[in-house]
Amino acid sequence: MMEHVGVAYFDAYFRTVRALLAPGGFALIHAIGRMSPPGSTAPFIRKYIFPGGYAPALSEVFASTERTGLWVDDCEVWRLHYYWTVRNWRLRFADKRAAVVARMGERFARMWEFYLGAAELGFLHGSNMVFQLLVSERRDDVPVLRDYMFDDERALRANGH
Repeated sequence: MMEHVGVAYFDAYFRTVRALLAPGGFALIHAIGRMSPPGSTAPFIRKYIFPGGYAPALSEVFASTERTGLWVDDCEVWRLHYYWTVRNWRLRFADKRAAVVARMGERFARMWEFYLGAAELGFLHGSNMVFQLLVSERRDDVPVLRDYMFDDERALRANGH
């Protein structure tokens, strides 16, 4: 969840990821990001929702992996997935709004309605997205084709998992 690390700490973050890798190992990094150039966090979100949060541009992330000597073996951008996730959160929140107001108050409920609605639109029409990186110390620590993911998933299902 790199959006909670802060761009100033990306190099330390990736150095730590690298140091924690087992020989031949790899790490999956999942984060909210932006497809636009580096920017800033909206003041409302920074103050009320995620103090210190920052959705990085891929250019910032890749620059840090380069500086820390990690291979980005794979990158997948989930364009609409988080739109669907936040939309479901917003709808579920709306279903429980009365209970939220009873517990947390009207002000809290209105802030979260605003945030969830804005986030939903940001992932649908804005530059927000989720990305996943597969990083390793060596380029051949991860299979070249993604088939291994599907093969492993099929094997798990066959074994009742």
